[in-house]
Amino acid sequence: MKIAAVETESCISCGLCISTCPGAFRFDSAGKSEGYDPAGAPEADIQSAIDGCPVQCIHWT
Repeated sequence: MKIAAVETESCISCGLCISTCPGAFRFDSAGKSEGYDPAGAPEADIQSAIDGCPVQCIHWT
């Protein structure tokens, strides 16, 4: 299974990934995005969040 990982040091907390896939991404305690459920959204939706990230800090692992 592919898992989306967020480079939190690059995250600008825009929330685009969370609004695109709230079942797969959330804000952590520092206000940065994190992938928390790789099965929380269809892979195509997660890819849309990855593609839409303005700082390109989300990648498949």
